[in-house]
Amino acid sequence: MMKLRVPATTANMGPGFDCLGMAFDFYNYIDFEEYGLPGSCKLTSSGGAGKIDLSKNNLIYRAYAKTFEYAGEDVKGVKMHFENHIPYSRGLGSSSAAIIGGVKVANVLLGDRLTNEEMLNVALEFEGHPDNIAPALLGGVVISGLLENGKVFYRKIKVPQNLHCTLVIPNYPLATKKAREVLPKQFSMAEAVHNIGRTALLVDAMHTGDLKQLALAMDDCLHQPYRKTLIKGMDEIIPAAKALGALNVTISGAGPTILIVGDAPHDYSSLQDILSKEGVQAKIVDLQPTNEGAVIVNR
Repeated sequence: MMKLRVPATTANMGPGFDCLGMAFDFYNYIDFEEYGLPGSCKLTSSGGAGKIDLSKNNLIYRAYAKTFEYAGEDVKGVKMHFENHIPYSRGLGSSSAAIIGGVKVANVLLGDRLTNEEMLNVALEFEGHPDNIAPALLGGVVISGLLENGKVFYRKIKVPQNLHCTLVIPNYPLATKKAREVLPKQFSMAEAVHNIGRTALLVDAMHTGDLKQLALAMDDCLHQPYRKTLIKGMDEIIPAAKALGALNVTISGAGPTILIVGDAPHDYSSLQDILSKEGVQAKIVDLQPTNEGAVIVNR
């Protein structure tokens, strides 16, 4: 039996709406092996984050089967055991980890036939945009988007060693659909230019390791002003975290997790007081970025 490890991810990173993402050293695991007749499966799980569907409707299995369809092969029978730690609907890429997990397992059983680009294109059929699936597969910070033919393009950047991340993970979910519903349908030219300039600066900061730029580079005006209304305590947490040493604070993906970034570690435990006043329980955890994406950790 082999074990696959897939990282949690954050999308957007402030201004890079739907086109920037980064992987963390926080993982889901899948133990798997070929099993039984073609098309058969045995799915089990232990512990982890939330209830897992163990039928063929499971997202991991559906991505697994779709990969064989893409490769023009019959679906191999498989036994998979899931150990999920990434919480659902928290803005940490749980669905992308599931999709990439299924695609990667299938590709291993196909003899690693598909390229990274092909695996991302299979995953796109489930996710629709590559901002989370790309770093889940590749690790690091990934710039990604869609070509006119609907295929993915991407560019990976290694995460600077001096980037420190702390996440405030609330105990309540926020559905991506709801977080998208609050966004305007149109934006002004000034707002578009604001985000283009800061996204360019953010990419430069990641390339050069000049993280002081993040104080400006992670500011956003396309999604965060609207989504933060759905996240309890965020207006208070932003200035409080900066006063404690953070370079910037943004929403992780669609939220409600809050991402705090800096060029040195800091103690943010006092932010619990703000959350308590809002009646919110949350985990405040340091999760370091990782340059390694989905990978087999034993064969």
